[in-house]
Amino acid sequence: MELSQLGRKEIINLHDGSRLGYIGESDLVIDDHTGCIHSIIVYGRTMGIKGKNARELVIPWEAVKKIGEEIVVVDLAPGLQSRRYGNHE
Repeated sequence: MELSQLGRKEIINLHDGSRLGYIGESDLVIDDHTGCIHSIIVYGRTMGIKGKNARELVIPWEAVKKIGEEIVVVDLAPGLQSRRYGNHE
């Protein structure tokens, strides 16, 4: 799959059906050596600008359950939905 195709897909949480954003409006954390995706960083919609005080949701690649024609299905428990990038373990 090409990155441009992935970018148009909406991220949906399997756990509660919530719409988390679009891949194209998010950042991907990619391993420099292997090219593997480690995580997707989704920024809060109310902010408008990425910054230090931005609410960020870090979605580990392991949480991605299915990539369909129009959506990416992830499985995130409620406690993980307010994590900030840089504060995850």
